[in-house]
Amino acid sequence: MLTLLLIVLAIAGLLVVMRREAGAPAALAVLGVLGLVGLLFDAEVIGILLLIGAAAVAVAGLPALRRKWLTPRLFATFKKVAPKVSATERTALEAGSVSWDGELFSGKPQWDKLLAFKDDGLRDDEKAFLANQCAKAAGMCNAWDIAQERADLPQQLWDYLKKEGFFGMIIPKEYGGLGFSAKAQSMVLQKLSANETLMVTVGVPNSLGPGELLLKYGTQEQKDHYLPRLSDGREIPCFGLTGPRAGSDATSLPDTGVVCKQTINGEEVIGLRLNFEKRWITLAPIATVVGLAFRLFDPEKLLGDEADRGITLALIPRDTDGMEIGRRHHPIGSPFMNGPIIGKDVFVPLDTIIGGPDMIGQGWRMLVECLSIGRCITLPSGATGTARYALGWSGGFTRVRRQFNVPVAEMEGVQEPLARMAALAYISQATVYQTANMIDHGEKPAVPSAILKSQLTEFQRVLLSDAMDVHGGKAVTLGPRNYLGIGYSANPVAITVEGANIMTRNLMIFGQGAIRCHPYVLDELAAKDANDMQAFDKAFFGHAGLIFGNAARAFTLGFGIGKASVPFDGPAAVYAQDIARLSAGFGLCADAAMASLGSALKKREMISARLGDVLSNLYLTSMVLKQWQAGSKVEGEEALLHYSCRYLLQRAEQAFVEIFDNLPNRALGKTLNAVVMPTGRRWNKPHDDLARDIAKRVSTHSALRTKLLENTWDADDGEQRNPLARYNALLVDYDRAEKIYRTVNKAYAKGELPQTALHPEARVEASLEKGLISAEDAEFMRTFEAEVLEMLTVDDFAYDAFAKNKSTLIDHNAKPAPAPKQAATNVK
Repeated sequence: MLTLLLIVLAIAGLLVVMRREAGAPAALAVLGVLGLVGLLFDAEVIGILLLIGAAAVAVAGLPALRRKWLTPRLFATFKKVAPKVSATERTALEAGSVSWDGELFSGKPQWDKLLAFKDDGLRDDEKAFLANQCAKAAGMCNAWDIAQERADLPQQLWDYLKKEGFFGMIIPKEYGGLGFSAKAQSMVLQKLSANETLMVTVGVPNSLGPGELLLKYGTQEQKDHYLPRLSDGREIPCFGLTGPRAGSDATSLPDTGVVCKQTINGEEVIGLRLNFEKRWITLAPIATVVGLAFRLFDPEKLLGDEADRGITLALIPRDTDGMEIGRRHHPIGSPFMNGPIIGKDVFVPLDTIIGGPDMIGQGWRMLVECLSIGRCITLPSGATGTARYALGWSGGFTRVRRQFNVPVAEMEGVQEPLARMAALAYISQATVYQTANMIDHGEKPAVPSAILKSQLTEFQRVLLSDAMDVHGGKAVTLGPRNYLGIGYSANPVAITVEGANIMTRNLMIFGQGAIRCHPYVLDELAAKDANDMQAFDKAFFGHAGLIFGNAARAFTLGFGIGKASVPFDGPAAVYAQDIARLSAGFGLCADAAMASLGSALKKREMISARLGDVLSNLYLTSMVLKQWQAGSKVEGEEALLHYSCRYLLQRAEQAFVEIFDNLPNRALGKTLNAVVMPTGRRWNKPHDDLARDIAKRVSTHSALRTKLLENTWDADDGEQRNPLARYNALLVDYDRAEKIYRTVNKAYAKGELPQTALHPEARVEASLEKGLISAEDAEFMRTFEAEVLEMLTVDDFAYDAFAKNKSTLIDHNAKPAPAPKQAATNVK
């Protein structure tokens, strides 16, 4: 009995030591004391085994002992097997900052660090801009007009965007810009997402491009000249990075610049001769100034001793000799300005280099540092704004669209996608807002930028697909009345640009995070590069302690033992506690994958992607909880919180299962499964009851719908009619209309109305004649039904409207030409 008790106490004591990462002395104390107890009370065998364990811990765990024999051997092995980090990779790893993503990697997230990012909201001028200028700009757009009739924004809209400073949101006020916060910039793009071409046109100049690069790295002369002109639209910028042979692998760009001399106006000038071919460059067809990335060479060593000077960035005026610009690509679904730029023997002076000669070779660092912010805002904000509009349109349409005498919003087959849309919109709003708030506090979230870009644009794909499904024929028939179809067809653009999602998910999120966010890996690699064994010893055994700690935390939390302390109360607490559990499991699995696969993990992209999926879903859930904690709540929002968190945590657990099932070392996979999920999976997909409740609220005039649609263009006060405002108005009147529907449909079913009254309008008139409804109700329904019919109506066109070449048009109903008359023959 004593033996069993000592075993239990040893296991429990070691789990406590491991959970707290108390180190070798604490573990030595547990084993040593229990071993002595065994020897003193006639349990010699277990006592000796415990003391042997204590000796092993002392030899391997105490720094003074291990550094004499173990650390040198480990260090030699590590230097042989550790992955090589290229200069390009190191630049990317060192870009940006580590914040909450690092906490999730640690396996013991400190929630106070996340909650410390207080939200001061928007400034008064930012709120006014959203309410006025953004609404006016959105009100000038009709998707059909822009995509099919003009292939461009209207001229008056271009003029308005320039006049009101939309292209200078990130530029400080001292240079004529708006100087907006990251949150305000995100909110602007969300509101402008009523039209995807408008959002992209405004978003790109305020993201990765000359403006931000000049702000951070430009010379004072460059700032003074360009920033005021970019702010007021006198200059339209674009940035040329990708090309035919350099897309996701942007560092392999083959475009070159060669340092050379050229005589200009009788004077010999040192400059650059550029040869490049760029494609898919947004705003290129109309840009007045081109940012350009290229590989710089100095074969004559005019600037120094190095011939290969690395990736460099320059800013080149449109009218520079030798540059071909102005042609357009045709992006799927959206006519935003995008095109190629080609340069042959383009000579530019050295002062076109962004930052001047001092920034030669620093181009890749400049790009990745800027991208850590821009990628967090532009496309994620566009996806979030699209989610708001798609949800608003879909909720309104499904409530006024009736089949089988009921709104289709009452059908469970429609309620399921409506609830999913609401949850994805809710998650997106929380994530993009809270991440932008971190940026406003000085963070440069490199890994979260990859999470937001890939996850929220994938949400956008799901949302738009769901919206198309519930709209049916209304959305698949294009024309001026179709507010959804063109945006749906343009969705692949967001999936593809700024780091294609397939690459971002498989390579970047975990691939970058495993080194950048891990508490010890970067230190271990730095110790290897510096050949510093003492620094390696500190990092490696700290890393070992973390592995044991995460294993103990994941295992005990899996049984519900010692729940993590979280600063949440109410419904959020259980989800925060489970994030702590899954974070420990994630940290353990990340280390197990890196240890078992080593440098081969780079090629095992599906495993890397699933590890990234775990991190992504934990990050998204954290942002939802922070938003819930900080914001005001409305009726029905708790159901949406439950749905969203369960949806995300179920996805995280599914990714874990796929990791366990696919690790090449099957024993390791099964062991991790037993440690991380000792009682099996905890989260299922959200319950149908939640879906029904959420779907009803987002398809009626409710507090939850109003909150989800905040910061949209929701007033019918623009140059173009606003479908969202029209649906909102119908929902305000819907309860009254529904009572009248029930009265007239019940009367029709009983045979009290003529059987020929097949349309709602006919039944209303018949009910009025029978005295079943009042004249006031009849007049109300005439107006209501007319508006409903208008929202259900689709466009039609002349037969020859779509044939650009009218000569190819076939008249399928043309009368056959008369047969030629046969010549008469004389028969004798």
